[in-house]
Amino acid sequence: MSSDDVVTIPDTMRAAVLRDHATGLSLETIRTPRPQAGEVLVKVAACGLCHSDLHVIGGAIAFPLPAVLGHEVTGTIVELGPGTEHTGLALGQQVAGAFLMPCGQCPACSAGRDELCGPFFDLNRLKGQLYDGTTRLAGLDGEPIAMYSMGGLAQYAVIPATSVAPVPESIDLVPAAILGCAAMTGYGAVRRGADLRFGETVAVVATGGVGTNIVQIARAFGASQVIAIDVSDDKLAPMLDYGATAVVNSSTQDARQEVLRLTGGKGVDVSFEALGIPATWTTALDVLADGGRMVPIGLGAGVQTAGVEINRTVRRSQSILGSYGARTRQDLPAVVGLAAQGVINYRDVVSRRLPLAEAAAGYEALRNREIQGRAVVDMSL
Repeated sequence: MSSDDVVTIPDTMRAAVLRDHATGLSLETIRTPRPQAGEVLVKVAACGLCHSDLHVIGGAIAFPLPAVLGHEVTGTIVELGPGTEHTGLALGQQVAGAFLMPCGQCPACSAGRDELCGPFFDLNRLKGQLYDGTTRLAGLDGEPIAMYSMGGLAQYAVIPATSVAPVPESIDLVPAAILGCAAMTGYGAVRRGADLRFGETVAVVATGGVGTNIVQIARAFGASQVIAIDVSDDKLAPMLDYGATAVVNSSTQDARQEVLRLTGGKGVDVSFEALGIPATWTTALDVLADGGRMVPIGLGAGVQTAGVEINRTVRRSQSILGSYGARTRQDLPAVVGLAAQGVINYRDVVSRRLPLAEAAAGYEALRNREIQGRAVVDMSL
């Protein structure tokens, strides 16, 4: 598609809208959004279903309603807003969209710390808005609808130009939806949070969509051991194919003793916690070596706390290094590149594809821990 081609953008679109925590998502027809300055409109090919959405759907994380969720997408650019001339983005381009959408202008963004973008948290995460203080989504009667990230559970999504990366034709767009959250968060945890070094040993606690990507990215970064830990044999079974050197079921084995056995009594240099509950925090700390780094990635429901053994942390010089997403403008293109090279196996991480009308059922399966890897909504279904 050339820039001279005229794309017909419909006035309305289908979207999965959250109006009430008790009833969950419902399929509605709403107005098609249009991009403002520094934004692009993407015709969504697919949107991943992420565990952190569950906290919003259930009301554990406060968010304005009505809202459209969905924060990891792929699709095709069908409209460019003003101020996007020097982005390298073009009509007809296939792109992946990242959940963490930096404004590009605040002090954190200016310092290259996209993951600390103030307007993203203050406007998008608290108010469901973009950076002019308004949402792009509205009902047929003009009622404002909040956006969780770009509101990707819809046929079209407006995304800041800072938050999309071109995707080569060789990539399968539907499973590639996971690149903007599950894979990018995994990359950020390994590259930024842990600053993993070649030859270090790793444990990954909770092997869902993000954990699976941490396993394969840690291996790609040269970890000498990658020990996958979960409570489900079904979720652990594929981990050896993703680069894990061992698996531990912490519901039937003593994770600490098993990891100590596997590491010659030392524990691991880096443990990643990818679920966000106290039990997995405890496991991630228990398997850590002296001087080790624990990198938590999982988001808890509401305000949760986890215990830390003070004296052990101090005496053993252990670190806890929170990692939220990644540095979108640098790391999303890197993740797309790793996927294109085959380093990240994104296709097999996606175990279920659903039509938009079944998004609610997909989240229920995710809540019941029935999804291996990641489920995605495929807009062609």
